[in-house]
Amino acid sequence: MNIKPDTRHLYLQVVDKIKNDIDRGLYKEDEKLPPEFELAKQLGISRATLREALRVLEEESIIIRRHGVGTFINPKPLFTSGIEELFSVTDMINRAGKKPGTIFVSSTSRQATADDVSKFNCSYDEEIVVIERVRTSDDEPVVYCIDQIPSSILPKNYTHELGSIFELFEREVGCHITYAVTNIEPLGFSEKISPSLHCEVDASLLVMKQMHFDQNDRPTFYSCNYFRADKFSFHVLRKRA
Repeated sequence: MNIKPDTRHLYLQVVDKIKNDIDRGLYKEDEKLPPEFELAKQLGISRATLREALRVLEEESIIIRRHGVGTFINPKPLFTSGIEELFSVTDMINRAGKKPGTIFVSSTSRQATADDVSKFNCSYDEEIVVIERVRTSDDEPVVYCIDQIPSSILPKNYTHELGSIFELFEREVGCHITYAVTNIEPLGFSEKISPSLHCEVDASLLVMKQMHFDQNDRPTFYSCNYFRADKFSFHVLRKRA
């Protein structure tokens, strides 16, 4: 298992070696790596070189270090793609070849706040419906969704939606969501969200906040979706002007 010498820094060779071992199935997802002294001995390198290689692998989210427990192989993201194209969580899961599902959490109503009036261009008399759901992939919780929708936009006989909000609007009120203004933020452990997604204490989340607009440029609904960072990966294609 020793590293074959080449012109690159030794720690970079170790990075490629461990990646190759993962690809070959030598190490499985969520599997714990051998202790540092043992792994360094297997690879024929110093512990200092191994630590530098593990640092790179951790930065690339290939591994995760759990203090006092060990180093584990991170699962590959369920979904990885650009976010230039807008589609629902249901579509994201379908595109990954998985079965989407929903665990309904709650549906409540409140009077519009100053923030709602600004976001939705509505009056203070507007009632805002807040829907919380856990979306699943092959019955595994992967996204916690909080949607805020003016009640005047919702179908009259609305109870709660188990599928795509996009499809609900198109099917029931002929409203087509055409674009969204999006902000993505990293988040550590959340006492409310993380347990619902079966996250470890050191697991992180990706929070996607979006205001959705219909074909008439009307702000239609605001979503705050908490994605398990080990299941979802997003990137943006940027071009030089």
